Amino acid sequence: MLVVADSSPVNVLVRIGHVDVLPELFQQVAIPLEVARELSQPRTPQEVRDWINKPPTWLTVRAPAQIEPIARLDPGERAAISLAQELGADFLLIDEKAGRRAAVERRLAIIGTIGILERAADQGLLNLKDAFARVRQTEFFVSDDLIAAALARQRKPTAL
Repeated sequence: MLVVADSSPVNVLVRIGHVDVLPELFQQVAIPLEVARELSQPRTPQEVRDWINKPPTWLTVRAPAQIEPIARLDPGERAAISLAQELGADFLLIDEKAGRRAAVERRLAIIGTIGILERAADQGLLNLKDAFARVRQTEFFVSDDLIAAALARQRKPTAL
């Protein structure tokens, strides 16, 4: 499975200590150069800059052949959407509403940070409640209702 990531999910996962769930869940993870640049900007937390300056072997950084000029999106989002389309990615990892909307309009399957954490918890890779507590220590906004719903879904037994 191949996914392309925008900066927000990677940023949050690095900061909460769970970025290594990405290759466990998705095998191949790619980011466009624009996202790598966003992750290395001075305003980005130091731990994220350190991570992207020495990226893991499972991360591929590559430029899309062409970037679609999508209105109201930042360069990283435009590049991530374009790269996901170009590579035929199974999923685009993206959090921002406008970017998610643009991706869905282009028939890309999307997963955000919360969805990634839920999948990782379902596979026993992390404790979801603890992961959400760590997310709350960042500036990444997640509503109480969204967290409660995710925790309720995880507690629900699956049918055989």
